[in-house]
Amino acid sequence: MIRMMRVNRFEEAAKALFGKGMVHGTLHLCVGEEASVVGSTAALKEQDYILTTHRGHGESIGKGADMRAMMAEILGRASGTNGGIGGSMHVCDLAHGVIGSNGIVGAGTPTACGAALTIKLKKLQDRVSVSFFGDGAANSGGVLESMNLAGVWKLPIIFVCIDNYYAVSTPVAKASADPDLTKRAIPFGMKAFEADGNDVLAVYETMSEARKHVIRQGGPCLVVLHTYRISGHSRSDHNCYRTEQEMEAWRAKGPILRFGNWLEENGLFSRDEINEMGAAVDREIEDVVSWALKQPYPETDGLEDMVYV
Repeated sequence: MIRMMRVNRFEEAAKALFGKGMVHGTLHLCVGEEASVVGSTAALKEQDYILTTHRGHGESIGKGADMRAMMAEILGRASGTNGGIGGSMHVCDLAHGVIGSNGIVGAGTPTACGAALTIKLKKLQDRVSVSFFGDGAANSGGVLESMNLAGVWKLPIIFVCIDNYYAVSTPVAKASADPDLTKRAIPFGMKAFEADGNDVLAVYETMSEARKHVIRQGGPCLVVLHTYRISGHSRSDHNCYRTEQEMEAWRAKGPILRFGNWLEENGLFSRDEINEMGAAVDREIEDVVSWALKQPYPETDGLEDMVYV
């Protein structure tokens, strides 16, 4: 519960800073997808690698990335994960297996195959590579080619499609001849798993089974998680393509509210205890923002040090 709250509050804090003009560039948030990003990463091991998308803050936090360094990166500060020169879409934390995110749709998937090939060639035990991508990337050449490569080479990789219903403003049913994204696994000879992406327990169990399958079979698999993006696609999204009624209906069954009700109904935590969790996370995120805002901007000297040509 606390991990999902961290993702939610972190994203809301970043949104507030963006609204004040303190975040340069663009910003893609995963509000509403907390169960998908936390349930999936909770099922992974510390030694596993993940490649996230331009909307990858949640997966990074779930994998244990340093939130202070992440917020500093979003704010363009020198203490950020990429020295303040990568921004929101290029967060990484190699110490926690977060190889990085990518601003190009589907472009992290080939890199994830490279990480999986490293695992295979070096015979690294009990380790997998995970590529996160959205329903909008499910039709991209890089993703489909990567899935084919993983199938041919039997790479230890999990392809995780977070189906949040919209690729920017286009519903998956209007972009795919067959909107059943699990079928993407068929031509590449891999097993597909599917789960309600707003049910954190279902996501955790599904991802755990997928990881066991990859370790056991030594080859790839696909996981499709059905969730909903409450936040807009990016700063330019005014939600003209969906109604407020639709969004309210999804808010009513949001992951944090849903899991909180489950915890209370099953007698695991009282509502007061759940509220205190939220208050504690609020204080934690306030500290993250306060620390990040005090960090210096990068010096102009050395800005090219991390550019490879």
